[in-house]
Amino acid sequence: MPDLPRITVITPSYNQGEFIEQTIQSILGQEYPDLEYMVIDGGSTDGTLDVLTKYDGRIKWVSEPDRGQSHAINKGLRTATGDVVAFLNSDDLYEPGALLEVGEFFARHPQAAWLTGRCRVIDQNGREIRKWMTFIKNFWLRTRSFAVLQVLDYVSQPATFWRREVVEKVGFFDENLRYAMDYDYSLRVGQHFKLWVLDEYLASFRIHPTSKAGASASAQFDVDLEIARAHVSSPALIALHRLSNWIVVTLYRIVMSSESNGR
Repeated sequence: MPDLPRITVITPSYNQGEFIEQTIQSILGQEYPDLEYMVIDGGSTDGTLDVLTKYDGRIKWVSEPDRGQSHAINKGLRTATGDVVAFLNSDDLYEPGALLEVGEFFARHPQAAWLTGRCRVIDQNGREIRKWMTFIKNFWLRTRSFAVLQVLDYVSQPATFWRREVVEKVGFFDENLRYAMDYDYSLRVGQHFKLWVLDEYLASFRIHPTSKAGASASAQFDVDLEIARAHVSSPALIALHRLSNWIVVTLYRIVMSSESNGR
């Protein structure tokens, strides 16, 4: 086995004190031998700093006002020293052993620059939910197709990793985007790099009442479509993207209505 690459994980954070310690523990608990972990906090006022202080010496962190999630990620990327980089939001989790699997994959495949894997969806209590959405993403993930990615976003951000050369080639995240900045980045990366897929669950994406993902699916998919229009030249693919968004948003509304009625 070649030497494992150094991995930098960045956590953008703002007032996620309820969940951030679970996120930190899911990363430090990986016990990956060459890990750089940093939390870029936007000046939280909810007890987040008390949690971060507990991990002084084990993580790098800063807390100061910023211009949002993408700005925080970019601040981390500009100082990252890892050969492989990723970001994990302050309410999401890595699966046990995920970083070792990722590191070993990159060590075995020096030609791979962009890697993603499977991702579960969990609620605020850590219970797996919306398995239908996971099934859809996993189905299309098998295709590894950039054309399909232009129609629907099947790449799960918490389970995605890039070599440093990707950032050097593509640049940083768009700080003007509040939603779907990861989809915008995937479409930019896909113009230059092949997507590699690790057919394992690497992360869990949390949906809860105060998360952006839990707030407005419709608004997110509207932005998602605008991003596709900016990067996709085919009218047919844009039409399919619009149809795909309508189907997924409709499913969201049905599921959320069912969940509300079941309470």
